[in-house]
Amino acid sequence: MPWSLAARAWTRLIRSGSGVAGRLGGRTAGVATSGMGNSTSSSLEKTTAAPVSQIQETISNNCVVIFSKTSCSYCTMAKKLFHDINVHCKVVELDLLEYGSQFQDALYRMTGDRTVPRIFVNGTFIGGATDTHRLHREGKLLPLIHQCYLRQNKRKELQ
Repeated sequence: MPWSLAARAWTRLIRSGSGVAGRLGGRTAGVATSGMGNSTSSSLEKTTAAPVSQIQETISNNCVVIFSKTSCSYCTMAKKLFHDINVHCKVVELDLLEYGSQFQDALYRMTGDRTVPRIFVNGTFIGGATDTHRLHREGKLLPLIHQCYLRQNKRKELQ
């Protein structure tokens, strides 16, 4: 799905207020580190917040977010790419979340597909593993990541 369509779908979802009951507030429980040096959420704190708001919070707090499943070879391929280029990413393993299927439903409404991985860079949905590898081959992935780190550093300077 083209980025512009994903952005419009996201905007429609947010404007509709679809299930936005609260926020996670950046809190996670059961955070572990994967063998690739990326942060992996094995579970999220039980909360009344809708999956959409938790997804939005996670995306806005991290430069790279991969919504993944532990048994998915494409997810492993995507996580390995970021590991190989030495980029820290937040990995949310949907099959380890109590409400993982609800998160996957929300990601479907946001991106137009249920498949994993669902990868976001600098707040923008960039696609799955194949799309991410293509962006990297074309030299477009690292500039997107770099923009995010610059934005984060600027925020820190203003604080």
